[in-house]
Amino acid sequence: MKNLALLGSVAWAALMWAAPATAQGVDARARKTAEDAAPAGETAGRDAIVVSASRSGVTDLAGAYPGSVSIITAEQLEQRQVRDLADVLRDIPGVAVAGVPGQTQIRLRGSEANHVLVLVDGIEVSDPFAGEFDIGTLSADIGARLEVLRGPQSALYGSDAIGGVVAYQTASGRELPGLAARIEGGTQGTVNGAVRYGAAGDGWDAALSGVVVSTDGQPNARNGTRDIGRDSYTLAGKGSVALAEGLTLRAAGRYIRTEGLFNNSNNNRTSPTFGFIVDSPGTRFTNEALYALIGARANLLEGRWTHDLSAQIADITRDTFGPFGRSNSSEGERFRASYVSAFVAGQHTVTFAADYEREAFRNTTPGGFAFNGQRQIEQVGLVGEYRYSGERLDLSGAVRHDINDRFRDATTFRLGAGYRVTDSTRLRAAAGSGIKNPGFFELFGFVDGRFIGNAALRPEKSQGWEVGLDQRIGEGATLAVTWFDSELEGEIFTTFPPPTFIASPANRTTTSKQRGLEVALAARLGAGVSLDAAYTYLDAEENGREEVRRPRHVASGALTWSAPADAASATLVVRYNGRALDDAFTDPSFRPVRVRLGDYTLVNLNARVKLTERIGAFARVENLLGETYEQVFSFVSPGRSAAVGVEARF
Repeated sequence: MKNLALLGSVAWAALMWAAPATAQGVDARARKTAEDAAPAGETAGRDAIVVSASRSGVTDLAGAYPGSVSIITAEQLEQRQVRDLADVLRDIPGVAVAGVPGQTQIRLRGSEANHVLVLVDGIEVSDPFAGEFDIGTLSADIGARLEVLRGPQSALYGSDAIGGVVAYQTASGRELPGLAARIEGGTQGTVNGAVRYGAAGDGWDAALSGVVVSTDGQPNARNGTRDIGRDSYTLAGKGSVALAEGLTLRAAGRYIRTEGLFNNSNNNRTSPTFGFIVDSPGTRFTNEALYALIGARANLLEGRWTHDLSAQIADITRDTFGPFGRSNSSEGERFRASYVSAFVAGQHTVTFAADYEREAFRNTTPGGFAFNGQRQIEQVGLVGEYRYSGERLDLSGAVRHDINDRFRDATTFRLGAGYRVTDSTRLRAAAGSGIKNPGFFELFGFVDGRFIGNAALRPEKSQGWEVGLDQRIGEGATLAVTWFDSELEGEIFTTFPPPTFIASPANRTTTSKQRGLEVALAARLGAGVSLDAAYTYLDAEENGREEVRRPRHVASGALTWSAPADAASATLVVRYNGRALDDAFTDPSFRPVRVRLGDYTLVNLNARVKLTERIGAFARVENLLGETYEQVFSFVSPGRSAAVGVEARF
C-alpha cells in the first residue's frame, strides 16, 4: 500500500488518544443510562443518544431527531452474540441484506448498495474503486454500538448517502475501561476471538481492540462439495488527549484483512449449468483496508462554540486469485479533510461545515486486458445546518453545495420537524434530496472487451419524504411507525447493446420509485423479559418493474430473558426475508434473466451464564431450523452452525 507508513503512524497514534469526534464529552454513566432507556432499534426514547444525525459534533437525543434513526446498543449486540455486523442489520426496519463470499451488500429503503454511507468511528470506509463497503468485513468489537439513519442524508454527508447512513462506533477507554476478552469454537472449524483494553486518566483515554473471525465454511454452490471458508482479522485503536482547557486532540485507526474462498459461475455455454455457481478449486480473494483519522477540537464560550478540524485516510486493496494466479485486482484511496464550527444558543444550534475529498482509484488487474492507469476525483462540500430542540417542537434543516471537478456542481437539502402531541405521542416528518456520483468502475470500465466504461455518466439524484408516529404504550413499550416515499432519477444500470452485447453502464431516462412502511416495537414484557421487533413493507420499482434484491416483506423479532443480577440470559432471534427478484446470467448472450428468489426464515438461539463475577460461558445455534436459502441467485447461504465459548472482563 502506498500510504502504509503514514497510515501506520496515524493508527499507532490512535493508541494514545481516545474519543470519537462525534461523542466528545459523553460520560460513561450518561451513555449507559441513555442506552438503557433507548428502545431497541428505533427512534422514540428522548434520552437515547444518537451522534450521527448532525455535523455539529454535539451529542443529539434520538427523541429530538425528526427523521428515522435506529440504535443497536452494545448490550443488544452482546445479548444476540453478534459477530458479523451484517447479521444484526437485519433487525433494523428498512434494511435489506444480501451477501456472497467477498461482498455483502446492504440496501436502505430500496436504495442501491452503493447509496449507503458507512462510517466507522467517524471514518468513511467505502472502497473508492468499488463505490461501496463490504459490510461482511465489519466484525463486532466488544462494547461497540450501531446507528442507522434512514432517508437521504446527502445534505450532511454528500455523495453516497442517498439511502442513509450506517454509523458504527466503538467505545472509548473512558466509556469502557479495563480488559475484556472472549473466545469461542464451533462447527465448520469455527474459531473466533476478541480482546479489548481501555484506560483513562486525567485528560486522556485510550482503547485498543482486536477481533479474529475464522471458519472453514460450508459449500455455497448448488449440489457443491467445496467448503467456502474465510479468515478475517481486525485491529483498531482510538484515543484522545486534552492539551489545554477546551482543546482536545483525537485519533482513530483500523486495519482489516479478510482472506477467503469463493466459487465462480460456470462459463461453458454448452453446459446445462451455464451461469450457475459451481465448485471452483483454486479461487480465493484477499481484501485489505487501512483507515485512520486524526483531529483537533476546541471549545470556546464555555463549550457553546466548537471548532473541529480533522483529516482521514482510507487505503483499500482487493485481489482475487484463480488456479493460475492473480486474476482481478484494484486499489482505492481516499483523503478527506473537514472543518466544522457549531454555535449553541439555548435551544438553537447553528453549524457550518466544509469538506474536501479526493478519491483515487486504479485497476491493477494483470494480463494487459484492463486499463491500469490511476484516475482521481476531487470535490469540495459546504454545509449549513440549523437545529432547534424545544419542549414539544423539534426542527432541523440543512443545505449542502458540492463543487465537483468532474461533474456538475450539486445542491442538496434536508428538512425535518417533530412535535410531541402528548407526553407519550410524537409526530415527525422529514424531506430531503440526495446525490450519488458515478464511480471508477462505471466511468472507466473494468476489463476491456467484457465491460466498457462510460465517462459521460452523470450523478444519480433522489428526492424523498417521510412521516412517522412514535407512541409510548404504558410504561414498558414503544411503537414507531413510518411511511416513506422517494424517487431516483438518472439511475445507473448496465446495458447490453447489440451487436456485441458487451456490458456498459448508462443513466436511465425513467424514474425509480421506492415507497413503503416501517414498524418497530420495543416492549418490556415483564421482569427480565423484552421483545424487539421490526417489519418493513417495500415497493421498489423502476419504470413499473420490480427492482432486484429488494424483498417486499422483511421482519425480525428478538425475545430476550435475563435473570436477576444478570446471572444468566437467553435470546431467541427470528428473521424473515420475503421473496425477491434477482438477475441470472444463464443466457449465453450474457443478457440478464429475471428469476425469483424464495423467501426464508432464520432462527438463532443463544444463552449465556455467569460463572463468576468476571467470567462467563455462552453458546449459540444459528439457522437453528437448517433453512436452505439463497440471498443472491445460485449462491447457497450457510446452513446450521453452533458455537460455545467463554468471556471475561477485568
